[in-house]
Amino acid sequence: MTTTVAAYAAPAPKAPLERTTIERRAVGEHDVLIDIAFVGICHSDIHQAREGWGEATFPMVPGHEIAGVVAEVGPGVTGFAVGDRVGVGCMVDSCRVCDNCRAGLEQYCDDGPVWTYNAVGKDGRPTYGGYAKNVVVDENYVVRIPDALPLDTAAPLLCAGITTYSPLRHWNAGPGKRVAVVGLGGLGHMGVQIAHALGAEVTVLSQSLRKKDDGLRLGADHYHATSDPATFRDLAGTFDLILNTVSAPLDVAAYFSLLRTDGAMVNVGLPEEPLEVDLRALSGKRRSMSSSGIGGIAETQEMLDFCAEHGVAAEIELIGADRINEAYERVLASDVRYRFVIDTATI
Repeated sequence: MTTTVAAYAAPAPKAPLERTTIERRAVGEHDVLIDIAFVGICHSDIHQAREGWGEATFPMVPGHEIAGVVAEVGPGVTGFAVGDRVGVGCMVDSCRVCDNCRAGLEQYCDDGPVWTYNAVGKDGRPTYGGYAKNVVVDENYVVRIPDALPLDTAAPLLCAGITTYSPLRHWNAGPGKRVAVVGLGGLGHMGVQIAHALGAEVTVLSQSLRKKDDGLRLGADHYHATSDPATFRDLAGTFDLILNTVSAPLDVAAYFSLLRTDGAMVNVGLPEEPLEVDLRALSGKRRSMSSSGIGGIAETQEMLDFCAEHGVAAEIELIGADRINEAYERVLASDVRYRFVIDTATI
C-alpha cells in the first residue's frame, strides 16, 4: 500500500519549488523505509529543475544527498535494522547484471542507473528525491553513515563527497602527488579535504583569492587566482592531477599547460554548454582529459568510512524548506560556504 508524504517539488521547468504531497511505494521484500533528517542541495538539482541538462519530468522532487534513520525494513532485508543511521545518494537501482554493476560500478550501469529523482523506477513510476519526509529504497542502494559523522554534515557526502573521492582514488592521489582543485565550492571544498587526507600536495585554483583562508584551513598547501596570468606561467607543468569541480566553461587549454607529463585533468562539474578542446594542448606531454561520475555503492561506503576516520565533512548552511528557492539563487551566485542542507523537519 502506498503512502502519502509531504515534499517540496518543482511543478514545471524553472518554476519555484512548492510544498506538495507525493506517493511513496509500499515497503517491499528488500526495501528500507528511511525517515529523512537532512538533504543537501546540489547544483545538479538546479540544473535538472530548470532543464539546463535537457528535458526533464515534472513535477520533480529533487534531492540526492539524503541522510536519515531507518524506520521500517522489508522481511528480506539483512543489512539494516530500524534505527540505523543511513544515507542514499544519486542512484536507487541499476540492472545489477552487467559487467559494470558486477564490478561495483553501478554508476556506469550499461542500462543506465535509476537515478534518485527525475527518472523512472523498475516499477514504471517516476522517482522522487529527498526533499521529502521519507523515502523507500532497495537495501542494496543504501549506505551506512558512521556514528562519527553528524547526519547534517554527512548528507552532502552522498554526492559532493563521492563525486570527488572516486576520481581522487582512481587517479591515485596520495603522497608524492601534486593535485590541483579548480574551484572552491560545494564540490571543491570536499575535493580539497579528501585530497589532503589522502596525503597529496594540494593547490586550489580559483578565480580570486577571496576564499584563500578557507582553502588553506581545509587542507590546501597553496592557493592561486586564475584571474592572474602569472598563475599559468608560474605553475606550468606542475600537476599530476587537476580536478575540475566547476560547472562553467573554462579555457581548458590553459589548464592543460599546468599538467606534468602523463598528467590528467578530470572534470566532475558538468557545464550546460559543451567545452571546446584543442587536442594539440594535450599531445605534447601525453596529457589526458577525462571525467568521472559519482561512485559505486561499495565505494560510497568506503568514502563515508574514510571521512569518518579522517574527520572530513561538508561545511554547511542549514536552512528550512521555505528557503529552498532563495538557496537556489544563492548557489547560482556562489553565495554559500559551502553546501546548503535542508532540515526536513521543516517540510
